[in-house]
Amino acid sequence: MSNAQRIAGLMAMTIATIFGIAGAPGLALPADQKVGALAGQTVPADVTVSTDGIVPSLAVDASALQNSPSADQPASLAEMVAAQPIPARLDRELECLAASVYFESKSEPLEGQLAVAEVVLNRANSGGRFPSSICGVVFQPSQFSFVRGNGFPPIKRDSSAWERAVAIAQIAIAERWETRAADALFFHAAHVRPAWRKTRVATLGNHHFYR
Repeated sequence: MSNAQRIAGLMAMTIATIFGIAGAPGLALPADQKVGALAGQTVPADVTVSTDGIVPSLAVDASALQNSPSADQPASLAEMVAAQPIPARLDRELECLAASVYFESKSEPLEGQLAVAEVVLNRANSGGRFPSSICGVVFQPSQFSFVRGNGFPPIKRDSSAWERAVAIAQIAIAERWETRAADALFFHAAHVRPAWRKTRVATLGNHHFYR
């Protein structure tokens, strides 16, 4: 047997070992494809083999990873808030929701701020149990202590706290992120002890949330 024949035989054995299912019964593959036994990837049959019988590593198609559905999805709520564009002018409903976040929870963790916005939205969508608009919920008598008649206290609109509140409000309205209190209708500060017979769904930061 010539050296060329030995090398060819060694190459064939190496490929058969790595792609070991080539001869498995009941598995028919197209002639121009082999299935990688370890990677689970479809690999062209004309994979080049070095002259010493060692199969070089296969290159990963980076474009397939970049185009995956989750490639542009922020990995955290903080990243989503940071990436959220802030409109130059806010419509009244967005301003009411952002104000509720700002005054009720601006010093809370982001999930707690979003949960406050979710409570307001859940009330507005409760089917008649509460007012049917965001501003109607916020200005409902005896519900939010920061409300002053039909307005809010002064808002420091150039502050990072206000920008975060606006971003949180936008995320909540678009339902882009869900908290552990996503179905809550009520909340109170942790130091308060109301005589409520409601189901607590979460504690986030300094607030307890209930449905």
